[in-house]
Amino acid sequence: MTSPDVAVVGGGLLGRLLAWRAARSGLSVALYDAASSQGEESAAWAAAGMISPASESIDADPEIVAMGRRSLVLWPQWIAQLPQPLFYRDTGTILVWHQQEANEARRVEETIARRDSAAELRHIDAVTLHEMEPALAPAFSQAFYLSDEAQLDNRSLLSVLGLALEDARVQCHWKTFITDRDLLRAGRIVDCRGMGARCEWPQLRGVRGEIVRLFAPDIELRHMLRLISPRQPVYVAPRAEGRLVVGATAVESDDRSPASVRGVLELLSSAYSLLPALAEARILEFSTQVRPALPDNRPAFLYDRSRRHLRINGLYRHGFLLSPAVVEAALAFLTSPNEGELSVQWDCLRSSSPGMNKGAIQEACA
Repeated sequence: MTSPDVAVVGGGLLGRLLAWRAARSGLSVALYDAASSQGEESAAWAAAGMISPASESIDADPEIVAMGRRSLVLWPQWIAQLPQPLFYRDTGTILVWHQQEANEARRVEETIARRDSAAELRHIDAVTLHEMEPALAPAFSQAFYLSDEAQLDNRSLLSVLGLALEDARVQCHWKTFITDRDLLRAGRIVDCRGMGARCEWPQLRGVRGEIVRLFAPDIELRHMLRLISPRQPVYVAPRAEGRLVVGATAVESDDRSPASVRGVLELLSSAYSLLPALAEARILEFSTQVRPALPDNRPAFLYDRSRRHLRINGLYRHGFLLSPAVVEAALAFLTSPNEGELSVQWDCLRSSSPGMNKGAIQEACA
């Protein structure tokens, strides 16, 4: 077997996307992952697949938002090139709040306006709100509507990307623990292992997330929903065939154990206050996973020129929001004949997404 131009280590969302796009650009690619082609061990497996830059600006800085807006452009283009259709919906997000949280709602509105100048936030009254989403609790008398946000089915995407990798003739090595000998044969090595790279990137920390998947065929949501609350925010993302994904938990911990009773009760109680019809929903699954984060909660590139080794990490809880923008920048570097161009490619992304961690790049390339 010939030596690949690029060896990608880690077959989660970022690694799959990068391997696929690199192969489509004409590079020969090998992908290594310790888990199976289904991606059930990746952080992307326990996710909601939301591409919601304005909503995320409530807690994320403008640089993350700008990268998310680039990804919002790329996602539908890339999904159209996949070998099978995929659930993708761009009907936007509705944000509601209980009456006692009116001050928090004003803070959220001001924060979105400050951090995302491109956000299309519209106030809607009770009549419009319940026309848009009849299943919402009648107590909600007003809401914000963010029309320019989208979501996709995260697990279907991982599966379809597995097929796309085969179509692109990527050498996929699933359930494989790599050796240095495997990697030395590649022209360049890209480490996308997330928390698996912690031994080489000690600044990484784990952020635990908990997701519940429900079956509620009588609830036909048309938009993603978010409950504004300083204590227990929650989101509900509708899927095809009556399924819903409920989440919002973010705990500073690398604990991968099952969900706690308290965590489940708090999550479902918040979701029930948002959608009373969930009382008759069926619980399909509770999922927990740990997402990789760096101290500033931003992604970063590190390049070791002597080893031809590029590391990408720190997507935090923004994997689906950021991955296409990050992959685009990484691919521009991988297809460049000049290794010194990494900082330039990072700056190109920073021109619309200034939060990319250039300092880490310069340190690694020095």
